[in-house]
Amino acid sequence: MIDTHTHVYEPEFEADRAEVMARAEAAGVEVFMLPAIDRESYGRMFEMSRKYPNCKPMMGLHPTSVNDNPDYREDLALVEQLLKGTNEVDRFYSVGEVGLDLYWSKEWQREQTEVFERQVELSLEYDLPLVIHVREAWGATLDVLERFRGQGVRGIMHAFTSNVENYRKVKRLGDFKFGIGGVVTYKNSGLAATVAEMALEDLVLETDAPYLTPVPFRGKRNEPSYLVYICEKIAEAKGISPEQVASQTTENAATLFGV
Repeated sequence: MIDTHTHVYEPEFEADRAEVMARAEAAGVEVFMLPAIDRESYGRMFEMSRKYPNCKPMMGLHPTSVNDNPDYREDLALVEQLLKGTNEVDRFYSVGEVGLDLYWSKEWQREQTEVFERQVELSLEYDLPLVIHVREAWGATLDVLERFRGQGVRGIMHAFTSNVENYRKVKRLGDFKFGIGGVVTYKNSGLAATVAEMALEDLVLETDAPYLTPVPFRGKRNEPSYLVYICEKIAEAKGISPEQVASQTTENAATLFGV
């Protein structure tokens, strides 16, 4: 399996990172895609990628790191600089984690949109997939993607928890996969019913560790080894075997990221 979105480089794993990685690999997780957040965390991500060759870094500026940030344009310029090749790793595998997040406040929507649009342009310039974060911002996100329709935009809608209607809208706007994580295991989320109507060829697995922990560990720190519970729930929702889900989602992710 491939965990297409894990923040395992973050401080929550400082005390037992080696054990976390060993548990994940024992559970069948072979590749770990590391989403970037902002300049404060890039160094930890680079270090993780150097130490564990199966950890593949992305580059981007997270929407909430734009909020109340007078230096957001300088931070965006750093993303551009790093994507050009001035970095500590051989390559980046995606422009991410980028997007729009209006959950906390709509005050910085203009700035977030500016940064998001520029990073979509960078994904096209460097022929990299996007990893898009959407929270309380579906309409605005679809508006941005509409402006790039037909230009070859591709990527993952990270932590997809929306409905079949938005799934279909996104599919019309580019070549997108949909990251399914721990929320699919939550009894009242309704996501399992949505996943049942989505094509398996459109799905990838993710944990978003240390966040969005699946049942039966909800409320505790998430980790990549828990990907098996997400895989099993998708299989249950679709009436197929976990092995089939693991095989197809791995193929989907490997093709998208070129790993």
